[in-house]
Amino acid sequence: MYRLDADRPVEFCDGLRRRDFLHAGTLPFLGFGLSQFFGLKAMGAVDESKSNVNCIMLMLIGGPSQLDTFDMKPNAPIEIRGPYKPIKTNVPGIEISENFPRVAKHADKFSIIRSMYHSAAAVHDTGHQMIQTGRLFQGGIEHPSIGSVLGKLKGPNGDVPPYVLLPRPIGATGGNMPHGHAGGFLGKSNDPFILNADPADPNFRVPDLLPPDYLSAYRVDRRKDWRAMIDRSVSKFETSQDARLLDGTFQQAYTLMSSQKAREAFELHKEPEAVRQKYGMNRFGQSCLLARRMIEAGVRYVTINMFETVFDEITWDIHGSKPFSPISCYKDLVGPMFDMAYSSLLEDLSQRGLLSNTMVIASGEFGRTPKVNPAGGRDHWPMCWSMLAAGGPLKGGTVVGSSDEIGAMPKDRPTTPAELAATIYKGLGVDLKTELPGVAGRPIPLVDRGVEPIGELFS
Repeated sequence: MYRLDADRPVEFCDGLRRRDFLHAGTLPFLGFGLSQFFGLKAMGAVDESKSNVNCIMLMLIGGPSQLDTFDMKPNAPIEIRGPYKPIKTNVPGIEISENFPRVAKHADKFSIIRSMYHSAAAVHDTGHQMIQTGRLFQGGIEHPSIGSVLGKLKGPNGDVPPYVLLPRPIGATGGNMPHGHAGGFLGKSNDPFILNADPADPNFRVPDLLPPDYLSAYRVDRRKDWRAMIDRSVSKFETSQDARLLDGTFQQAYTLMSSQKAREAFELHKEPEAVRQKYGMNRFGQSCLLARRMIEAGVRYVTINMFETVFDEITWDIHGSKPFSPISCYKDLVGPMFDMAYSSLLEDLSQRGLLSNTMVIASGEFGRTPKVNPAGGRDHWPMCWSMLAAGGPLKGGTVVGSSDEIGAMPKDRPTTPAELAATIYKGLGVDLKTELPGVAGRPIPLVDRGVEPIGELFS
């Protein structure tokens, strides 16, 4: 472990890992890995004069049931329609589950896509990949997340990183594959800043934002000497590839470390208690509130994982038997949790004038089987599901596509994760003809040929 106030140089025996070099959890942002916060300069793929739109991606881990959330089938047999009833929203003709009474009051702010589908394996990991990147990982190629691409093309907006992931990465979901949140073939310099903390914890703080206690005595005017101290202590490291990256970005890193604005963005205790309670005093609710603060501070793209795993935790993954969740959790826990946080986020962004330039996308990785299984739950079903899209240039109060009479297949306007990615890129002002530097320098198109945005979502 490296300390800036140490007298002796550090011996690296594991390949000069940056996390050891920079003392993980010690320096703000640097503790996570310096190269993860600085992409290359924009390549002309974004027209700044026409777009300053940001995005919050809500990953509803587990795969919500379309039939019990946003595509109710009240006239279907009980084994299809499930235990919940539809309620009216503030948009005539649009109904959603009774589990979302607060969301129903904001239907004019979001659109529902009821015809999402994919044809890959019905496992969580593939869905996570496609929702976050627009593609399935094949042939050893790990595609970058939309947030990573945006960070590469536009870079940081001030003192905060361009792409933040809250609260933690997706963990085990059964497939042992990448989940799609990282920089992929763009490299780790385009990975997100990961909070790795629970914002609902009464003692919440972000370890990587503040110096450790043993640096507290250093005055601000001495912190600029850190680079010289590093040079003396780790000259061997300076010959590595990561160190060469350090040479070009140390001043940017220092800006992040010393930025009051960056630190304040994470200080949830400054929010009125009533506001925090409105979002819900749970991990997801406080992450949504923190995302709003991130956007206000200049973060371009925020991903929120509602849950970390589908095992032994109440989630949207309602197989009906342990280690998974019962369908009753949509009423008892998961539904109210989403209802409070999502409605508050939309309302808050709107009142603060941020919704017009902040897209809010909420989707699971797939839907659930139309027929309730013997355990009283529903199983994986990627052939049809519903998702929500709001903010920025996207319309509200609209339904795109529909499913058949039992919610099993798209009836019209089948929509893919690739089209969703193209929609987000268009909303962010990114040219869909952009090519990214892939493996061995081979250019890879931002989206595959023939993939178009969901035009019905734009005015």
